[in-house]
Amino acid sequence: MTDAAETPDSEDYLAILAGVVADVDSAARRIAAAQIEELRALATAGRLAEAQTAQRNARVQVHDMALRSIAAEVGGVMRVTDRTVQRRIGEARTLVEGFPATVEAWEQGRIVRGHAIAIVETGTSLPPEMWAEFEQVAIGRCERDTPNRVRGELEILAHRMHPRSFAERHEEAAATRCVRIVPGRDGMSDVVATVPTVIAEGIHDRLTQQARAVIDTRDERAAARGCAGVAFGEAASDGDTDGDRDDDAAAIIATDQRSIDQVRADVLADLLLAGTPALDDTRDTTAGPLGAIRARVQVLIPAATLTGEDDGPSDLAGRSAIDPATARTLAGGAQIWERLFHDPTTGVTVATDSYRVPSGMRRFLQARDQHCRFPGCRVAAIRCEVDHTRDYALGGRTELTNLAHLCQRHHSMKQFTAWRVRQLKGGVLEWTSPLGRIYREDAPTPAVAFTPAAPPSPPPAPAEPAPF
Repeated sequence: MTDAAETPDSEDYLAILAGVVADVDSAARRIAAAQIEELRALATAGRLAEAQTAQRNARVQVHDMALRSIAAEVGGVMRVTDRTVQRRIGEARTLVEGFPATVEAWEQGRIVRGHAIAIVETGTSLPPEMWAEFEQVAIGRCERDTPNRVRGELEILAHRMHPRSFAERHEEAAATRCVRIVPGRDGMSDVVATVPTVIAEGIHDRLTQQARAVIDTRDERAAARGCAGVAFGEAASDGDTDGDRDDDAAAIIATDQRSIDQVRADVLADLLLAGTPALDDTRDTTAGPLGAIRARVQVLIPAATLTGEDDGPSDLAGRSAIDPATARTLAGGAQIWERLFHDPTTGVTVATDSYRVPSGMRRFLQARDQHCRFPGCRVAAIRCEVDHTRDYALGGRTELTNLAHLCQRHHSMKQFTAWRVRQLKGGVLEWTSPLGRIYREDAPTPAVAFTPAAPPSPPPAPAEPAPF
């Protein structure tokens, strides 16, 4: 007999779930209060070490020894090393003293710890005298969305506010690119490449496409071998060498149970060591069709950056900022130019050049949605499925006001769970949870927005002639 709490449609189930959600919410508030209390205490410890040596006009080494001593004392209570405590004291002072409005917003429940971390990590790239101005704007943006979604927007905000151009700073950072090996356990190591973001995204995207091609081909061949197994067995029993080869191929396919991560790593190794993907299960030519797969990246580029009038960052959708030179290079090699129009007030995309449907709709939706539209999800739109908000089978039309991007996970949740969604004007999605909670999902504001140009100043009035 099934317990009532395990029956999704029962009132008892919803009542228990409501209690769980309320308990989690209450616990989260208490945890946040405790984290802030600990944060302030650690900051006080750092100031105590500073005050202990300030009157002595002490050297840096003496101050460090005082801080180490206090960190060791606190570490004994926290049961962590003094090095860890010393690092956390520094982080606490940066947040409490450098970003006080952020701590206050966290304390009031307007943002969560992840938001505070994102604000500090992105804001500290600016000179300290600009932190207060930055956090005021950043807090407002954090109140509207989850930490993983706002991080990219905050990075671009910091880049825009920085007194040095993004192009100049990226050029310096690109000079540090390198490849290094981090030894691991059990005969394994990590090969770490520090490269420009757009290159990293391209590498990962191409490997993912290649891995999926290998796995899809493997699964198709395995299914075909299963259907024709009797015929292969008969051929082998007659001493047919072709049948033997078929059996060998079937055995290889049967034992190949690699995950997409494993295949991706194997293809990477083959490309670096041999120049071609030697493990190409789709291969029917010398080079193999995997070699024809090229990476895809989705970039939003301001017109001023494209023309060279501005050296600000462009937005690599779903990730972070990229430098203007790379953005211009990508635009120059693109086969399709997609001109986007944004509402000058909200920055939301309202139209795009298109001549065909549904390809034009898809481009418009990718620009509007940017990522999966389930609350909190940030899977890039180019990795998602275009979903009919109102099912097509139930009369939902294929039009912009009834379409939105959902990743495979949340598309399935919409289909097979009690989560429901409806689309309002402006691409706003209103999600309703099984408990009846409403989650509003606004169309994301593009990190790259256009503002109307200031009207030209009127010409000065002609001067009055001087009297004789």
